[in-house]
Amino acid sequence: MPAMELAGNFFLVGLMGAGKTTVGRTLARHTGKTFYDSDHEIERRTGVKIATIFDIEGEASFRAREKQVIAELCQMQNIVLATGGGAILAPENRQMLSAYGTVIYLRAQIDDILARTKHDKSRPLLRTSDPRAKLEQLYQQRDPLYMEIADVVMDTSCQNVNTLVQRLEQRLLTQLP
Repeated sequence: MPAMELAGNFFLVGLMGAGKTTVGRTLARHTGKTFYDSDHEIERRTGVKIATIFDIEGEASFRAREKQVIAELCQMQNIVLATGGGAILAPENRQMLSAYGTVIYLRAQIDDILARTKHDKSRPLLRTSDPRAKLEQLYQQRDPLYMEIADVVMDTSCQNVNTLVQRLEQRLLTQLP
């Protein structure tokens, strides 16, 4: 299938487990763009998992690394970038994402995120006795920030990735200049 003609960068934001990496890979393949995941890029550069960075250096150190990686990736052309769920906490990241591409907020329901992440041990923020309460807290904190910079909001509930990406591509075709 030929790549769709959608110009510019696409930056995916949303809570962990919303589908940013899965949707991002598929969107990049459909549009002929290069895919990046900011968390995977940090892991590649450091040689350790995100959870290890959280454990050894703490969240603040991780967020500093994340800010640097996002600033570098935003300068690239023709990419699809899946950001970490908390990337939008830094005003500098929100500004960079808004300035250098189309921001797509993948909005997922808490029940869906819990189902997608229940066996995933690589989510440091969900290593708690009550993951649902943690996700609800993160949603309350982050949803307004995602909405602040979103050019497109897509609900990721109850859809397979191909259907979701097709719907997203149609939205992008009709919404972008």
